[in-house]
Amino acid sequence: MYETKYHKASSVDEAVSLMGAADDGKLLSGGQTLLPTMKAHLAAPSDLVDVSGIADMNGVGVRGNVISIGAATTHAEVAGNAALQNACAAVTDLAANIGDPAVRHMGTIGGSIANNDPAADYPAALLALGATIKTNARDIAAEDFFVGLFETALEDDEVIVSIGFEAPEKACYAKFPNPASRYAMAGVFVAKTAGGARVAVTGAGDDGVYRQSDMEAALDGNWSAGALTGVSVSADGMLSDMHGDATYRANLVKVMAGRAVAGC
Repeated sequence: MYETKYHKASSVDEAVSLMGAADDGKLLSGGQTLLPTMKAHLAAPSDLVDVSGIADMNGVGVRGNVISIGAATTHAEVAGNAALQNACAAVTDLAANIGDPAVRHMGTIGGSIANNDPAADYPAALLALGATIKTNARDIAAEDFFVGLFETALEDDEVIVSIGFEAPEKACYAKFPNPASRYAMAGVFVAKTAGGARVAVTGAGDDGVYRQSDMEAALDGNWSAGALTGVSVSADGMLSDMHGDATYRANLVKVMAGRAVAGC
């Protein structure tokens, strides 16, 4: 067994300081990915900096159509927030269907997007909603934040503090979950915003979450599931594994997009 130092940060500044002083520090909130990785001896951080109790990183704020979610807010808290349900039910519904109750009561939105698993749900929502990821150092547009499989634009020792976005006119999320893991084999988040239709796909692309521009163009002129009938989704660039090949996933993207739009 390896030695790890545990720290409970009381503020964002303290968390940043502790991370900067550590040889190989890792932020800990829900621990849904980090702790299993450590148990499997695939990671051995010198220090764990627990940010779960930092007030500035917790809770959901809704002011008019402006929404802010603290990075340490659990999926269960997102799912159960009445103000967010009224402002953007697509996000609360998405959170309510992540994993199982144990995962939802421990896992956090910040941890999910920082890990950027290619089948995670939140990245599709943030990309479709044109969200901004706020860190201790800067604001990062979702378009620039998600770089690739398990990759983000975060710098070393940078801490996600909150996520912000404006409530869309309409939004909905539909996913086809792997029956064992509940991760998305294809998940599509659609949003009708002041700037036009936005469609983001998770679980299907071989480079992680991405926007489906052809679907966006079709929905701009006609916000209906029928508008997607003529859109062709190529198998190029799709994941292919034991659960489904690229052609299967391409078809799932189209089916899930239709369901998402029909659900709005």
